[in-house]
Amino acid sequence: MSDHEEIVSLLKEIRDNQRSALERQLQHLELAREQIERSRTQVQQSIELQQAAISRVKQISRIALPGIAVCVVLIVYLLIKYL
Repeated sequence: MSDHEEIVSLLKEIRDNQRSALERQLQHLELAREQIERSRTQVQQSIELQQAAISRVKQISRIALPGIAVCVVLIVYLLIKYL
């Protein structure tokens, strides 16, 4: 009977170890899901910030480029006038 009891004890230990391994795997899976969700959120925020930056650059270029063109024309005018 002692061999039988030892086998039963070992099988119970194996079962308990498998249960604990499964619990740890579930915990790791949950952590991975949380990290993926955080990553998605960060990527979405990054995309929104990039879109806002592009919009600002477009607005600034609509104002700045004509201003620069006027300045260049005026500089060319002054160079022609005084040379």
